[in-house]
Amino acid sequence: MSIGETYLTMTGWVGSEVKFKEVNTGVALASFRLGSSPRQFDRSKGAWVDRPTTWFTVECWRTLAQNVHRSLNRGDPVIVNARLKTTEWTEDGEPRSRLVLDAISVGHDLSRGTTRFTKNQPIHAASTGGLEDHMRDLSTEAETTAANSPDETPYTTPEAA
Repeated sequence: MSIGETYLTMTGWVGSEVKFKEVNTGVALASFRLGSSPRQFDRSKGAWVDRPTTWFTVECWRTLAQNVHRSLNRGDPVIVNARLKTTEWTEDGEPRSRLVLDAISVGHDLSRGTTRFTKNQPIHAASTGGLEDHMRDLSTEAETTAANSPDETPYTTPEAA
């Protein structure tokens, strides 16, 4: 953690498709829109009401980007831990800026449902195919894991070792 940086933990819903691309010679980047609608109890109505939704752009890098791209879908409830950063650019000669959540970790909000965790496979140094081959390998592994019975554990537990 650096002095002067702002860290946030947000809960909300994935409000867009997860966009995935490679930048800077193969560095993975995934981004999506996060909608967060705080709720409060309205005593006059005797019910919970949603306050206005606040929208954020979430950016994920490297392995987190790959995992987010493979794991999240529009409408999923999530928890995002991130650094708040400002992105600046010029458009039509005018300076522009926006706030972005630079994600440190992202996960499904388990207060709203269940999920199944699959550990990452290590990337072998001998591999020469780069990110594209690695993503293909992960996709194959995900298909294999999905075909396993729900009772199978995708990793070795200390008791089984």
